[in-house]
Amino acid sequence: MDTKLTLKLNQKIIEKAKEYGSNKKISLSRLIEAYLQSLTTENDTSEFEISPFVKSIATGTEIPTDLDYKKEYADYLMEKYK
Repeated sequence: MDTKLTLKLNQKIIEKAKEYGSNKKISLSRLIEAYLQSLTTENDTSEFEISPFVKSIATGTEIPTDLDYKKEYADYLMEKYK
């Protein structure tokens, strides 16, 4: 079952991804779905190859579900500009 998902991404990245998808004859939705599947599947049997660069930016770090990112960012800025 497909479900609609709204994402906020950098416009330049969206344009590059659409161009990539167009060249590969793959929709942007399918491309993102394949990437997310490759991240969440132990034995990746995806038909798409994820570039080494994209794989390298995955840290494997878990983010707590109760993280207040606005507070964390505000604290970071306060410390940075002391």
